[in-house]
Amino acid sequence: MILPQSVILKEVGPRIRLIDGNQLQIEQKLHWIHLLVDSGLSNIEVSSFIRTENKQDFNKAAELVLKLKRNVDLKYSVLVPNKRGLTRAFVVNADEVNLFVSASETSNQKMKDCSIQHTMNEIRKIVGECKDNKTKTRAYIANVFGCRYEGNISFQKSINLSNQLLEDGIDELSFIDSTGLATPPLVTHFLEELLLEVPKDRCSMQFDNTYGLAITNVYTSLLYGVERFESSNGGYGGSLPNTMINQTVATEDIISLMHQLGVYTGVDEQKLHEATNYISNQINKEPISKLFSVLKTE
Repeated sequence: MILPQSVILKEVGPRIRLIDGNQLQIEQKLHWIHLLVDSGLSNIEVSSFIRTENKQDFNKAAELVLKLKRNVDLKYSVLVPNKRGLTRAFVVNADEVNLFVSASETSNQKMKDCSIQHTMNEIRKIVGECKDNKTKTRAYIANVFGCRYEGNISFQKSINLSNQLLEDGIDELSFIDSTGLATPPLVTHFLEELLLEVPKDRCSMQFDNTYGLAITNVYTSLLYGVERFESSNGGYGGSLPNTMINQTVATEDIISLMHQLGVYTGVDEQKLHEATNYISNQINKEPISKLFSVLKTE
Protein backbone atom coordinates (compact mmCIF):
# COMPACT_ATOMS: atom_id res chain seq x y z
CA MET A 1 0.00 0.00 0.00
CA ILE A 2 1.13 3.55 -0.77
CA LEU A 3 1.27 5.94 2.19
CA PRO A 4 -0.35 9.39 1.92
CA GLN A 5 2.10 12.19 1.12
CA SER A 6 0.75 14.33 3.95
CA VAL A 7 -1.61 14.19 6.91
CA ILE A 8 -3.80 16.67 8.77
CA LEU A 9 -3.62 16.59 12.56
CA LYS A 10 -6.30 18.00 14.80
CA GLU A 11 -4.99 18.93 18.24
CA VAL A 12 -7.58 18.25 20.96
CA GLY A 13 -5.44 18.72 24.08
CA PRO A 14 -6.66 22.22 25.01
CA ARG A 15 -10.28 21.06 24.97
CA ILE A 16 -9.77 18.00 27.15
CA ARG A 17 -10.16 18.37 30.89
CA LEU A 18 -6.70 17.65 32.22
CA ILE A 19 -6.25 14.57 34.35
CA ASP A 20 -6.02 14.71 38.13
CA GLY A 21 -8.41 17.68 38.12
CA ASN A 22 -5.71 20.07 36.88
CA GLN A 23 -7.29 23.19 35.41
CA LEU A 24 -5.55 26.02 33.60
CA GLN A 25 -6.23 29.71 33.90
CA ILE A 26 -7.30 31.41 30.67
CA GLU A 27 -3.92 33.09 30.14
CA GLN A 28 -2.09 29.78 30.65
CA LYS A 29 -4.32 28.06 28.17
CA LEU A 30 -3.97 30.88 25.64
CA HIS A 31 -0.19 30.68 25.84
CA TRP A 32 -0.32 26.91 25.38
CA ILE A 33 -2.56 27.20 22.31
CA HIS A 34 -0.36 29.88 20.77
CA LEU A 35 2.72 27.67 21.30
CA LEU A 36 0.88 24.88 19.48
CA VAL A 37 0.08 27.26 16.64
CA ASP A 38 3.72 28.36 16.47
CA SER A 39 4.74 24.71 16.04
CA GLY A 40 2.67 24.49 12.86
CA LEU A 41 -0.55 22.96 14.18
CA SER A 42 -3.36 24.85 12.49
CA ASN A 43 -6.43 22.86 13.49
CA ILE A 44 -7.06 23.01 17.23
CA GLU A 45 -10.10 22.12 19.32
CA VAL A 46 -9.76 24.80 21.94
CA SER A 47 -12.67 24.33 24.30
CA SER A 48 -16.10 22.87 24.96
CA PHE A 49 -19.42 24.53 25.65
CA ILE A 50 -20.62 21.89 28.07
CA ARG A 51 -22.23 22.98 31.31
CA THR A 52 -20.47 21.75 34.44
CA GLU A 53 -21.14 22.09 38.15
CA ASN A 54 -19.07 25.28 37.98
CA LYS A 55 -21.16 27.69 35.90
CA GLN A 56 -18.10 29.89 35.36
CA ASP A 57 -16.55 27.21 33.13
CA PHE A 58 -19.11 28.04 30.44
CA ASN A 59 -18.22 31.73 30.49
CA LYS A 60 -14.48 31.07 30.65
CA ALA A 61 -14.70 28.84 27.58
CA ALA A 62 -16.25 31.67 25.59
CA GLU A 63 -13.75 34.23 26.91
CA LEU A 64 -10.87 31.99 25.85
CA VAL A 65 -12.06 31.67 22.26
CA LEU A 66 -12.65 35.41 21.97
CA LYS A 67 -9.05 36.10 23.05
CA LEU A 68 -7.39 33.76 20.54
CA LYS A 69 -5.15 35.14 17.82
CA ARG A 70 -6.90 34.61 14.49
CA ASN A 71 -5.77 34.28 10.89
CA VAL A 72 -7.13 32.63 7.77
CA ASP A 73 -4.80 29.63 8.06
CA LEU A 74 -6.02 28.65 11.54
CA LYS A 75 -9.14 26.69 12.40
CA TYR A 76 -10.35 26.83 15.99
CA SER A 77 -13.13 24.42 16.86
CA VAL A 78 -15.30 23.86 19.93
CA LEU A 79 -17.17 20.85 21.26
CA VAL A 80 -20.91 21.45 21.47
CA PRO A 81 -23.40 19.09 23.20
CA ASN A 82 -26.67 20.91 22.44
CA LYS A 83 -28.30 24.02 20.99
CA ARG A 84 -27.41 26.15 23.98
CA GLY A 85 -23.75 25.38 23.40
CA LEU A 86 -24.26 26.07 19.69
CA THR A 87 -25.52 29.58 20.41
CA ARG A 88 -22.35 30.29 22.37
CA ALA A 89 -20.22 28.85 19.52
CA PHE A 90 -21.86 31.26 17.08
CA VAL A 91 -21.33 34.20 19.46
CA VAL A 92 -17.57 33.56 19.64
CA ASN A 93 -17.39 32.84 15.90
CA ALA A 94 -15.90 29.35 16.20
CA ASP A 95 -14.54 28.08 12.88
CA GLU A 96 -15.95 24.60 13.41
CA VAL A 97 -18.57 23.01 15.64
CA ASN A 98 -17.86 19.50 16.87
CA LEU A 99 -20.68 17.19 17.94
CA PHE A 100 -20.64 13.72 19.44
CA VAL A 101 -22.59 10.50 19.63
CA SER A 102 -21.69 7.03 20.86
CA ALA A 103 -22.13 3.74 19.01
CA SER A 104 -23.02 2.30 22.42
CA GLU A 105 -26.52 3.02 23.72
CA THR A 106 -25.39 2.70 27.34
CA SER A 107 -22.41 4.99 26.85
CA ASN A 108 -24.53 7.54 25.01
CA GLN A 109 -27.01 7.60 27.89
CA LYS A 110 -24.17 8.21 30.34
CA MET A 111 -22.50 10.92 28.21
CA LYS A 112 -25.61 12.75 27.00
CA ASP A 113 -28.43 11.49 29.21
CA CYS A 114 -30.46 10.50 26.16
CA SER A 115 -30.74 7.80 23.50
CA ILE A 116 -28.67 7.55 20.33
CA GLN A 117 -31.77 8.35 18.27
CA HIS A 118 -32.49 11.49 20.27
CA THR A 119 -28.85 12.56 19.89
CA MET A 120 -28.96 12.01 16.12
CA ASN A 121 -32.15 14.08 15.83
CA GLU A 122 -30.49 16.88 17.80
CA ILE A 123 -27.35 16.72 15.65
CA ARG A 124 -29.46 16.98 12.49
CA LYS A 125 -31.01 20.23 13.72
CA ILE A 126 -27.66 21.65 14.82
CA VAL A 127 -26.02 20.83 11.47
CA GLY A 128 -28.85 22.66 9.70
CA GLU A 129 -28.24 25.79 11.79
CA CYS A 130 -24.50 25.53 11.20
CA LYS A 131 -25.03 25.43 7.45
CA ASP A 132 -27.21 28.53 7.67
CA ASN A 133 -24.37 30.17 9.62
CA LYS A 134 -21.71 28.86 7.18
CA THR A 135 -19.95 27.03 10.03
CA LYS A 136 -18.20 23.72 9.40
CA THR A 137 -19.22 20.66 11.41
CA ARG A 138 -17.60 17.46 12.59
CA ALA A 139 -19.14 14.50 14.38
CA TYR A 140 -17.26 12.28 16.80
CA ILE A 141 -18.51 8.69 16.93
CA ALA A 142 -17.33 7.23 20.22
CA ASN A 143 -16.87 3.60 21.31
CA VAL A 144 -16.28 2.35 17.77
CA PHE A 145 -14.01 -0.47 18.98
CA GLY A 146 -15.89 -1.43 22.11
CA CYS A 147 -17.53 -0.16 25.26
CA ARG A 148 -16.77 -0.75 28.93
CA TYR A 149 -20.48 -1.24 29.56
CA GLU A 150 -21.58 -3.27 26.52
CA GLY A 151 -18.35 -4.93 25.39
CA ASN A 152 -17.89 -5.37 21.63
CA ILE A 153 -19.89 -3.05 19.39
CA SER A 154 -20.80 -4.04 15.84
CA PHE A 155 -18.84 -1.95 13.33
CA GLN A 156 -22.01 -1.70 11.29
CA LYS A 157 -23.54 0.48 14.02
CA SER A 158 -20.80 3.09 13.53
CA ILE A 159 -21.06 2.80 9.74
CA ASN A 160 -24.84 3.29 9.86
CA LEU A 161 -24.39 6.34 12.08
CA SER A 162 -21.79 7.67 9.62
CA ASN A 163 -24.09 7.34 6.64
CA GLN A 164 -26.91 9.06 8.52
CA LEU A 165 -24.63 11.90 9.64
CA LEU A 166 -23.33 12.46 6.10
CA GLU A 167 -26.89 12.43 4.79
CA ASP A 168 -27.75 15.06 7.40
CA GLY A 169 -24.95 17.28 6.11
CA ILE A 170 -22.06 16.74 8.52
CA ASP A 171 -18.76 17.82 6.94
CA GLU A 172 -16.37 15.38 8.62
CA LEU A 173 -16.49 12.25 10.75
CA SER A 174 -14.14 11.14 13.49
CA PHE A 175 -14.05 7.57 14.76
CA ILE A 176 -12.87 7.23 18.35
CA ASP A 177 -11.31 4.26 20.08
CA SER A 178 -12.67 5.50 23.38
CA THR A 179 -11.35 2.65 25.50
CA GLY A 180 -8.04 1.85 23.83
CA LEU A 181 -9.36 -1.58 22.86
CA ALA A 182 -8.49 -1.22 19.18
CA THR A 183 -5.78 -3.45 17.69
CA PRO A 184 -4.31 -3.42 14.16
CA PRO A 185 -6.49 -6.39 13.07
CA LEU A 186 -9.61 -4.65 14.40
CA VAL A 187 -8.65 -1.35 12.73
CA THR A 188 -8.04 -3.23 9.48
CA HIS A 189 -11.43 -4.94 9.68
CA PHE A 190 -13.22 -1.68 10.50
CA LEU A 191 -11.60 0.35 7.73
CA GLU A 192 -12.19 -2.35 5.14
CA GLU A 193 -15.90 -2.20 5.95
CA LEU A 194 -16.14 1.57 6.48
CA LEU A 195 -14.36 2.66 3.31
CA LEU A 196 -16.74 0.64 1.17
CA GLU A 197 -19.44 3.13 2.13
CA VAL A 198 -17.77 6.31 3.41
CA PRO A 199 -15.18 8.40 1.49
CA LYS A 200 -11.84 8.36 3.28
CA ASP A 201 -11.42 12.12 2.84
CA ARG A 202 -14.39 12.56 5.18
CA CYS A 203 -12.87 10.31 7.85
CA SER A 204 -10.56 10.94 10.80
CA MET A 205 -9.30 8.49 13.43
CA GLN A 206 -8.62 9.04 17.12
CA PHE A 207 -6.95 6.40 19.28
CA ASP A 208 -6.49 6.16 23.02
CA ASN A 209 -3.25 4.67 24.29
CA THR A 210 -4.70 2.61 27.15
CA TYR A 211 -2.82 -0.53 26.14
CA GLY A 212 0.06 1.13 24.26
CA LEU A 213 -1.27 0.35 20.78
CA ALA A 214 -2.30 3.84 19.63
CA ILE A 215 0.69 4.53 17.36
CA THR A 216 0.45 1.07 15.79
CA ASN A 217 -3.23 1.74 15.09
CA VAL A 218 -2.38 5.11 13.55
CA TYR A 219 0.09 3.38 11.22
CA THR A 220 -2.49 0.77 10.27
CA SER A 221 -4.98 3.54 9.41
CA LEU A 222 -2.32 5.29 7.36
CA LEU A 223 -1.86 2.13 5.28
CA TYR A 224 -5.52 2.39 4.32
CA GLY A 225 -5.07 5.96 3.13
CA VAL A 226 -6.52 7.75 6.16
CA GLU A 227 -5.00 11.23 6.24
CA ARG A 228 -6.68 12.80 9.27
CA PHE A 229 -6.03 12.09 12.93
CA GLU A 230 -6.81 13.64 16.32
CA SER A 231 -4.24 13.70 19.09
CA SER A 232 -3.39 15.44 22.35
CA ASN A 233 -0.20 17.38 23.06
CA GLY A 234 1.70 15.42 25.70
CA GLY A 235 -0.95 12.70 25.65
CA TYR A 236 -2.84 14.44 28.45
CA GLY A 237 -6.46 13.55 28.92
CA GLY A 238 -8.58 11.11 27.01
CA SER A 239 -11.90 10.42 25.42
CA LEU A 240 -15.16 10.34 27.31
CA PRO A 241 -14.98 9.16 30.02
CA ASN A 242 -11.67 10.91 30.67
CA THR A 243 -9.64 8.92 33.22
CA MET A 244 -6.03 8.50 34.26
CA ILE A 245 -5.84 5.26 32.26
CA ASN A 246 -7.75 6.48 29.22
CA GLN A 247 -5.26 8.79 27.49
CA THR A 248 -5.33 10.07 23.91
CA VAL A 249 -2.31 9.35 21.72
CA ALA A 250 0.34 12.07 22.03
CA THR A 251 0.60 14.53 19.16
CA GLU A 252 4.41 14.41 19.31
CA ASP A 253 4.45 10.66 18.77
CA ILE A 254 2.25 10.87 15.67
CA ILE A 255 4.44 13.67 14.32
CA SER A 256 7.57 11.61 14.96
CA LEU A 257 6.08 8.58 13.19
CA MET A 258 5.01 10.63 10.17
CA HIS A 259 8.37 12.32 9.79
CA GLN A 260 10.20 9.01 10.03
CA LEU A 261 7.93 7.68 7.27
CA GLY A 262 8.50 10.75 5.10
CA VAL A 263 4.90 11.94 5.47
CA TYR A 264 4.51 15.73 5.58
CA THR A 265 2.81 17.30 8.63
CA GLY A 266 3.85 20.96 8.54
CA VAL A 267 4.81 20.72 12.23
CA ASP A 268 8.19 21.60 13.72
CA GLU A 269 9.12 18.91 16.29
CA GLN A 270 11.35 21.19 18.34
CA LYS A 271 8.70 23.91 18.63
CA LEU A 272 6.12 21.30 19.52
CA HIS A 273 8.49 20.12 22.24
CA GLU A 274 8.38 23.67 23.67
CA ALA A 275 4.58 23.46 23.90
CA THR A 276 4.80 20.07 25.60
CA ASN A 277 7.39 21.33 28.04
CA TYR A 278 5.23 24.34 28.87
CA ILE A 279 2.05 22.38 29.62
CA SER A 280 4.05 19.77 31.53
CA ASN A 281 5.46 22.46 33.80
CA GLN A 282 2.09 24.13 34.28
CA ILE A 283 0.39 21.00 35.58
CA ASN A 284 3.54 19.46 37.07
CA LYS A 285 3.10 16.13 35.35
CA GLU A 286 5.29 14.26 32.87
CA PRO A 287 3.78 13.69 29.41
CA ILE A 288 3.24 10.14 28.15
CA SER A 289 4.88 11.16 24.86
CA LYS A 290 7.85 8.99 23.83
CA LEU A 291 9.29 11.78 21.65
CA PHE A 292 9.22 14.20 24.59
CA SER A 293 11.22 11.73 26.66
CA VAL A 294 13.85 11.41 23.89
CA LEU A 295 14.19 15.14 23.25
CA LYS A 296 14.38 15.88 26.96
CA THR A 297 17.54 13.76 27.28
CA GLU A 298 19.30 15.18 24.22
